[in-house]
Amino acid sequence: MRIQRIESKLVEENKNEKIDLSLLDPIIQKYKNKKGSTIPLLQATQQIYGYIPKDAFMYLSKHTGIKTSELFGVATFYAQFRLKPVGKHIVKVCHGTACHVQGANVISESILEALQIKDGETTPDGFYTVESVACLGCCSLAPVIMIDDEVYGKLTGKSAVNIIKEIQLKENN
Repeated sequence: MRIQRIESKLVEENKNEKIDLSLLDPIIQKYKNKKGSTIPLLQATQQIYGYIPKDAFMYLSKHTGIKTSELFGVATFYAQFRLKPVGKHIVKVCHGTACHVQGANVISESILEALQIKDGETTPDGFYTVESVACLGCCSLAPVIMIDDEVYGKLTGKSAVNIIKEIQLKENN
């Protein structure tokens, strides 16, 4: 019964989403019938699409024999997995102890206000996704943000917003 509810919810949410599921075939072949393959399958799926599309759960289940509910349960349990598309650039705002003490809340508020979104959301143009994270491990540079793989430290709300605007300007020119 629970599996049917999850599958019908996934089908309902997926009506407008068109993706090429055949891209999953090589990873299915790699992990099919291997014990402990759930997380690697989900990681590889996310690497292909940037997130885990709803149709992918049922496709993986059908071709691997792993229950849809198990796949969905693992994907919703671990923070590393995304169930929605993300922006071209991911902005992570550190809220670890050092960053918190140095004003991480001001950084987050400034960025979110400038982009007119909430934490965890993506801008309407699909350019940025902003998320608060527990720690980026750059405590000596507090407060910090990470945009994609680049770390920016010793920030103020204004300097963080300026960095975001500069990146967007560079790419739009």
